[in-house]
Amino acid sequence: MLAGAVVLWLFVNGAFYFMSRIRPGRFDQTYAPHILIGGGIILPVVILSALLVWGLGILTDPRRPGDGLVVRVTGEQWWWRVEYWPEGATEPIISANEIRLPAGQRAEIHLTSDKVIHSFWIPALGGKMDMFPGRDTMISLAPEKVGTYRGQCAEFCGASHAWMAFSAVVMEPEAFDSWLEAEAEDAVEPAGDAALRGRQVFLSEGCGACHAVRGTEAVGQVGPDLTHVGSRQTLGAGRMALTLEDLTTWISHSEALKPEVKMPAYDLAPDRLDDLARYLEGLK
Repeated sequence: MLAGAVVLWLFVNGAFYFMSRIRPGRFDQTYAPHILIGGGIILPVVILSALLVWGLGILTDPRRPGDGLVVRVTGEQWWWRVEYWPEGATEPIISANEIRLPAGQRAEIHLTSDKVIHSFWIPALGGKMDMFPGRDTMISLAPEKVGTYRGQCAEFCGASHAWMAFSAVVMEPEAFDSWLEAEAEDAVEPAGDAALRGRQVFLSEGCGACHAVRGTEAVGQVGPDLTHVGSRQTLGAGRMALTLEDLTTWISHSEALKPEVKMPAYDLAPDRLDDLARYLEGLK
């Protein structure tokens, strides 16, 4: 597409340069039909037709079957529920607000939505695919380059649409397999007295009614799974970085940071808030 655009750009600007700098003045009228027909009709038709044929040839790539890995993504208000289904798996590995994919392999990403229409989009990796309540759509992606890319909901979905983002992390296949194996494990035990106290705050404040932390009494399904939240790159579906300071800010000001989010802001004593943040940060 870029090559075709460059050819057209060079022709148009070359014609202007020729007429204004190299040969200014009046042109013989006999040249006009050649310029109009050749430059205005034949050249654009040839270039655009070639680009159309090429574009139609790759149009089916996002619908091709994957190489085994299936990722199911559900658009919530306003976050992403993510389930990994490796080939042969009988139950999913659950995560949230972050997509990880192996480089050099094609993964099928099956999409649906909870209440409203969303649109799944990772601009650096592929096109958009809408997500509809009660309906499954699919896009397959085959990332080639290791790195972290930004994903975004591309369909206006409500008050916090602009804050419904996610990280797409492309990893070497071996690193991805190791990460997925670790992601399937239960939450790690709290390290240190502050994190131990933080787990008690998490359970006593009722956080487990909405969030799940595998290996604990917290089994909520309303909000994101927090079993390995400390290993993610962002907090609140791309709203903030995941640091201790950001965790405390998010817990105590969630409604202000993300309008109409279902999570209420918690007014905790500073020491209890710090303990809770330390517990969540350690869930890796």
